[in-house]
Amino acid sequence: MTMLRSEETKLLLEQDKRVLSPSEVNLTATVLDQACRTLLLIAPTSGCGTTSSALSMARQLAQSAKGKLLLVDASPSATGLSSRLGMAADPGLFELLHSEHPEQQFGRCIQRHPDLPFDLLPLGHPSPASGRFTAEDLQRLLGCLAARYRFVVIDAEAVYSGTSGLTLAAMADGVVLVVRAEETRWEVAQAAVQRLRQANAHLLGSVFNARKFYMPKWLYKLL
Repeated sequence: MTMLRSEETKLLLEQDKRVLSPSEVNLTATVLDQACRTLLLIAPTSGCGTTSSALSMARQLAQSAKGKLLLVDASPSATGLSSRLGMAADPGLFELLHSEHPEQQFGRCIQRHPDLPFDLLPLGHPSPASGRFTAEDLQRLLGCLAARYRFVVIDAEAVYSGTSGLTLAAMADGVVLVVRAEETRWEVAQAAVQRLRQANAHLLGSVFNARKFYMPKWLYKLL
């Protein structure tokens, strides 16, 4: 296991300041209730900043709520959470899904980074020899994780990148859609919302990522 050094982790967390603070705070307040334990972040397409938003949301929730928090990488992206935090080679989500007793594997798969206020579950590696996992396996694992943590934040595969994101969205207590300013077309975002609703996802709101300010921020406050 080769995790990032402290200074590298801080740079990763701070490098995308374009995620609006009001979005974080408002959504955090929305999910601060006992009924919401699993929170999934998903984008219409890849490249919207879902991983940065998930890291930011997890940090905000860890500071705002009591109890432990787990950040899960469920996106098979070469630039996803596991790769960015130096955990691409480590066991994780797939190993738990393929285990008959996932609770016994938590110590091997769930990690704690010394510079982050929450636990991490890497993506792991699918094993053809272990067979395919079912929606029931996924639901059972999420239940086990939710019983162990106050919040489980999931960085999911984009809606139009595969089917796993929609499957997870249907099981999560709350879903947040991540869109990227000036890149995500409103028609695509609207279609993604429709697909999420068709999957019976509980949409809580959205994160408007990478917004550009064409005048000083202080001037916006006066408008």
